[in-house]
Amino acid sequence: MEQNELNDLRGRVSCAAALEGAGYAIDIKESTRRAVKYRRGAGIVIVIHEGKGWFDPLSEAKGDVFSLMGHLHGVGFVEAKTLVARLVGYEPREPVWNRPLRPSEHARDIGERWQARAKPWSSSATWRYLRDARFLPDAALRAAIRQDLLREGPRGSMWAAHLNDRGQVTGWEERGPDWRGFSTGGSKLLFRLGPRDALRLCVTEAAIDAMSLAALEGLRDGSLYLSTGGGWSPATEAAVRALAARPGAQIVAATDANAQGEAFAGRLREVAEKEGCDWFRLKPPANDWNDALREKVRKERGRRETREGLPHARRPRQG
Repeated sequence: MEQNELNDLRGRVSCAAALEGAGYAIDIKESTRRAVKYRRGAGIVIVIHEGKGWFDPLSEAKGDVFSLMGHLHGVGFVEAKTLVARLVGYEPREPVWNRPLRPSEHARDIGERWQARAKPWSSSATWRYLRDARFLPDAALRAAIRQDLLREGPRGSMWAAHLNDRGQVTGWEERGPDWRGFSTGGSKLLFRLGPRDALRLCVTEAAIDAMSLAALEGLRDGSLYLSTGGGWSPATEAAVRALAARPGAQIVAATDANAQGEAFAGRLREVAEKEGCDWFRLKPPANDWNDALREKVRKERGRRETREGLPHARRPRQG
């Protein structure tokens, strides 16, 4: 097969088609427009570059539709070409996004878009979402706001800033009652809650998990609560390495209690070993730290309601 034929096939068959043909399904809650997550059992593949690229977050595997077909079926390049050719004309399902993409967002500077949004306040929609739906306490929210890490997103959603080592906003995680994504045109680095010189580096997979762990630990002194935003780009790895390289640093792998979380924890251990810093695995008692926080708050509320519902002890009669 000539190179132009390969290029033609590559342009006509998306990675999504290959995945659907292999029995994978879209995980819409864990997907964004630029990174669509597919699952089959414990297997996970993220489709990027508008369907032309992919990577496996649990390994180093990545590439185009040909390498994906080989990855899925355990075949060589020749067999993979044949399997791809069979999918010409196949139209995979497209995710239905709740939020329309606004083309103007591409053109505006990340910093300008961030500054144009208001910080959450005690009665705002974002504050209510984080407090009432995510059970984050006021102290954790105020700490994040003091560090200028949160903004009011559309429709009661939250924007949580990712920063570079100079404290500049490079993008933000977007979370809401019915929306999950990352800023259009932004770059995932690290969400950073806590003192910049802190040496205990608690790395989670989402800003809400970082704030939840901070709340559970009472914003522990000397701790920096970090989020990778679910990604592990070379830039994110470099940012973690820069923090871990400082004398006395400790990486706390506070990632989710699932296969992807264990894969991230393994990568953090490799960073710690290469940088010569301490490493510790801190696994949440639920799937993630926000689940753990919500479970703790529910139990506390239940115990309080039980105490308040008990009849008052009668005083002994005076003789």
